[in-house]
Amino acid sequence: MNSNINNPKKRFGKARLLLASLVLAVSLPVLAMNLQQAMAALSQAKVQGLVGEQPNGYLGVVESSADTEAVVKLINDARRAEYVRMAKQNDIAVADVEAIAGQKAIERTASGHFILIDGKWLQKR
Repeated sequence: MNSNINNPKKRFGKARLLLASLVLAVSLPVLAMNLQQAMAALSQAKVQGLVGEQPNGYLGVVESSADTEAVVKLINDARRAEYVRMAKQNDIAVADVEAIAGQKAIERTASGHFILIDGKWLQKR
């Protein structure tokens, strides 16, 4: 006979553990940011001076936070995938696509937003 059935403390402890595991499993997808949410957060992050454009075609973190890091990672991963696709399609190096994209991103950056120039974050005028 299972001793846990006769011991209410052990049954309660296992039930709490099961409940905690269930709550964690259900909440993890909610806690994770997706690309669509990251794209929606990007303009505000730029306005707040948290992220900026770099010459290498990727976003950079100006002011670090967990949310900022997540936004930058998701968007940079998507950019990388697109750069690889474009490089293959045009039979050129990914580094060339990154450089062109970086130049265009910096040119299109709004006044007051951050860009990385010579290793320093500067507000574009």
